[in-house]
Amino acid sequence: MSVPLYQAKAEMFRTLGHPVRIRVLELLQDGPRPVRDLLAEIDVEASNLSQQLAVLRRAGIVASFRDGPLVMYALSTPDVADLLAAGRRILGAVLTDRDSLLVELRRQK
Repeated sequence: MSVPLYQAKAEMFRTLGHPVRIRVLELLQDGPRPVRDLLAEIDVEASNLSQQLAVLRRAGIVASFRDGPLVMYALSTPDVADLLAAGRRILGAVLTDRDSLLVELRRQK
């Protein structure tokens, strides 16, 4: 029995609902990166990053591949970057009373 589309969408948004996962996706917008670079940019333990990458990979939001000894991660589709951009636009429209978040949001791409 297949899952209704709205349920599949809700599951995808639940997958995105973690700060470390969002940060990983933001970093991957500029292209594939090795795990060590992601770890240097995100203030979490290696095991936590590994867990979050596994969640994103199982959901099909990121893909992994080997480049010699390095495990690289990339967005599975450019649409993920489009979704992040839409999120920034929505936040910009609703954050009228939270000036510091709005300033930070506008500094990002």
